[in-house]
Amino acid sequence: MLPRHHRRTLLASLAGLLLIGELAQAQLPGPDPLNLNNAPPSDTLDSGYGAPNALPSLPRLFSLALSNDSDLSRQRYESQATQQEVPLARSALKPHISASTSYYYQRADNIYTDNPERYPDEVYEDRVSGVANDTVWQVQLVQPLFSLERWRQVDKALAQADAADLRVAVAERDLALQVVEAYLNAYLASRKLGLLDSKREALALQLRQAQRAYDLGIGDRINLLESKSRLDQAVADQVQAENQLANALSDLERLTGLLPDFRGSTLGNLERIAIEGGWGNAEDWLTRTPDNIQVRLAEQLYQVAQLDTDVRRAGRYPEVNLTLGYSDRSSSDELRTSEDISASIELNVPIYQGGYTSASIRQGELSALAGRAAMTNELRLARQEVRQRLRSLQGDTRQLEALSRSIESSELFLEAATKGEALGLRDLVDVLDARADLYDLRIQFVEVVCQYLLDKTSLEAAVGGLGTDDLVNVMSVLQRISGGDTSDISNA
Repeated sequence: MLPRHHRRTLLASLAGLLLIGELAQAQLPGPDPLNLNNAPPSDTLDSGYGAPNALPSLPRLFSLALSNDSDLSRQRYESQATQQEVPLARSALKPHISASTSYYYQRADNIYTDNPERYPDEVYEDRVSGVANDTVWQVQLVQPLFSLERWRQVDKALAQADAADLRVAVAERDLALQVVEAYLNAYLASRKLGLLDSKREALALQLRQAQRAYDLGIGDRINLLESKSRLDQAVADQVQAENQLANALSDLERLTGLLPDFRGSTLGNLERIAIEGGWGNAEDWLTRTPDNIQVRLAEQLYQVAQLDTDVRRAGRYPEVNLTLGYSDRSSSDELRTSEDISASIELNVPIYQGGYTSASIRQGELSALAGRAAMTNELRLARQEVRQRLRSLQGDTRQLEALSRSIESSELFLEAATKGEALGLRDLVDVLDARADLYDLRIQFVEVVCQYLLDKTSLEAAVGGLGTDDLVNVMSVLQRISGGDTSDISNA
């Protein structure tokens, strides 16, 4: 009679064979869903969507977002409106020409009406009557000769136009980060969804194996409940991944106006991807923070506040204007009819306006101080962002290196478990456990890669270096992960 442990091994093998026979009768996809006789090739641990397809083009999605995003359109229109401050300010330095016409009706009581006998009717008839009807039209030209306030207003308008351009640049940068984040979320959710689907199938087989062993009397209820719990957790994780994918695709559709398709790409040999750990001296990155778009905008707004204060101070200086005029009066009183040409130079000196000028200057100085504080704060935030992203990148690199080794060890363990099951040294449950653990490790690897790419993109944005090539690099890394390219991620 066989020893007890030999009988248990034999019964476990028999249960595994019965389960595989049931699966074959159920016509599950693929010749061997578990791939028990060989080590699992890396391209079988994918999303389950079939043949790999190209990823949606991230640069193209960003290009669509530039023309589709409503908030960016608003910023552009506001920038164009602000640009008009320049011609408005310059117009105050140019001649102003105005034309006017008027009609006068006058009824007077004067020396002519009081002494009509002293004035001959043929000359003073209308004046003696005291009634006059005049029609006047005139043209006037006013040319500022000296106005410090108006000249400084032009400088302020030019600075405001530059600030408006920087606001658009900030909006474009924020839009790029939003598109990248939504793209990475969609990629991660789609890969998690596929891997969790394969994990769920493996755990379902594990549950059936545990149920079979329990029915045959060679398994216990604890293993059965554990298998059921792990399967339920996998189903819950899969539902969560479906929601995450739907949310990410919704964000991309809102930003770009297009619903991209992330199905089809497989995952390659993740453990063979080399990760470069060095990111250089942190001070080298910190010296680039003044190029941060947000910092440059704050600096430009500070300059606008300073120029606005200069405009307010110029209100204390006199203004000199040249005025040229021409008028033509046609009247029922011939003595009032005239054609005049005039020229004058006017000097306007502000002496006292109730304290308005002093209060206005003080207000401008305080606004400038607030602008300087805002500039300092933005610079500090940019430096903090650089430090945080560098620390995160270093942590991501170490995690990826550890996960790569862990995936390689997990694949070796799965291969050993598969061979041990074939030799009767291990049962089918061990094989399924090893396979489920491998799915979890690959999911973690993809999560860290996406976080790595987001940190790298955010770091470039923090130093003002974010460009289209960075979006291309993000896609390149994801394609290498999907295709199994062993190139160095950091060189992307």
